[in-house]
Amino acid sequence: MEVLWADAPLTATDVAKRVDPKRGWSERTVKTLLSRLLGKGVLAHEEDGRRYLYRPKVARADYVATESRRLVERLFGGRAAPLVAHLAEQARLSPQDIAEIETILKGLKA
Repeated sequence: MEVLWADAPLTATDVAKRVDPKRGWSERTVKTLLSRLLGKGVLAHEEDGRRYLYRPKVARADYVATESRRLVERLFGGRAAPLVAHLAEQARLSPQDIAEIETILKGLKA
């Protein structure tokens, strides 16, 4: 999805070329994933001769918002505080992260 959000429409071959090589995904794997995403309704495609051009039907911001809510609901009972506490306990918050969270909280209080 990141590849298509960055630049669409693209063919399956184009997507495969742009996926991080560290993933080790073949073009066949990419085509399978694109097919599944089409089935879920998050991608659309159009024919361009003998190939398909794929594009996202869901904006990245909308997807992130939905998945974030689902994650917090599923793992933390819908509460954000336990998520932040978990991240803090696991030493995953950098000083910059903490400063940004403090700024957000101050803005919410105002």
